[in-house]
Amino acid sequence: MGLDEWIEIDQQLLLRLNGSASLFCDNLMGGITTTVAWIPVAVILFYVLVKNNSMREVWLIVLFLALSILLADQFSSSFCKPYFARFRPAQDPLLMYMVDVVDGYRGGRYGFISSHAANTFAVCIFLALLIRNGWITFSLVLWATLCSYSRIYLGVHYPGDILFGGLWGLLTGFLVYMACAYLLRKISQNRVFVSEQYTSTGYSVADLEVFQAVLYLTYVILAIRAVVI
Repeated sequence: MGLDEWIEIDQQLLLRLNGSASLFCDNLMGGITTTVAWIPVAVILFYVLVKNNSMREVWLIVLFLALSILLADQFSSSFCKPYFARFRPAQDPLLMYMVDVVDGYRGGRYGFISSHAANTFAVCIFLALLIRNGWITFSLVLWATLCSYSRIYLGVHYPGDILFGGLWGLLTGFLVYMACAYLLRKISQNRVFVSEQYTSTGYSVADLEVFQAVLYLTYVILAIRAVVI
């Protein structure tokens, strides 16, 4: 199968997954895609880190988490988008009038690869490996998937943009976490947690439940906002 055939499949898949006739979904996806909606979750994450690590460990984790986002974002935005120069669906002259957009939002000119997918999946894998809790991993994967899908729904990314952006984010987050874990082992005392009240890496399950509660409460608030708007 040639490249043109893959591109055609990507376009057809985009048209199937993009948009809907629901104003509620339009408003919900518009909220999910914004960075500001997730600020409370980031604040609670920082609280969890502080509660379960020394301050030296906290700042190291925050530094490397920020580094994973920076690398994921800059490679996708500063290299891939201008290099491949693939139009976003909502900017593509061949498709732009077939794509559903919300509130006239069409994004920048180029979309391959997706920075949203790269950034969210970098955060997802980094935190999943750091915390090592099944429910947290599920919640993070769900969050990254919803944020990424919102870009298809809004018509500003093809599924292929999301797929390769997500893969780059996973690779970046994994490699940066491995470097962070190496340094954490150097500066941290050996800790063994066998109680069910802690994860294998020493995070309190009770604190993680607070984090999850805020994460899912954010979904509820975004859904209420979508109804009110």
